[in-house]
Amino acid sequence: MLEKTNRMNYLYDFYQALLTPKQSSYMALYYLDDYSLGEIAEEYDVSRQAVYDNIKRTEAMLEEYEEKLLLFEKFQKRSKLISKMKELVENGENNQDLNEMIAELEKLD
Repeated sequence: MLEKTNRMNYLYDFYQALLTPKQSSYMALYYLDDYSLGEIAEEYDVSRQAVYDNIKRTEAMLEEYEEKLLLFEKFQKRSKLISKMKELVENGENNQDLNEMIAELEKLD
C-alpha cells in the first residue's frame, strides 16, 4: 500500500496540471493529506462511493498518462544514474564510466 501511495504521489506531482480541479482536490486530500473517503465525502457533500469512484478513475488516468509520457519512469532512471555518478566521483573512479552515464542521461530527454 505504501508503494502505491508513493507512486500515486509522484504521478500526481507530474500530471496534476492535466486533472480537473475536483480530481486534483480529491487526490490531494486522499493521498497527500491522508483524508479518508468519508472525510472527503463529508467535505464535498457527496457519497463515499462517489469519492471512491472519482479517485479510482483519476488513478487510472494518471497511470495512462504515465504509460504514454513516461515522466516518472525517466525521473527514476535519472535519479539512479545521478546516484551512481555521485558514488563514482566519491570513489575517484575513471572518467569513462562517468561519460557513459552522462550520455545515458542525455538520451532520457
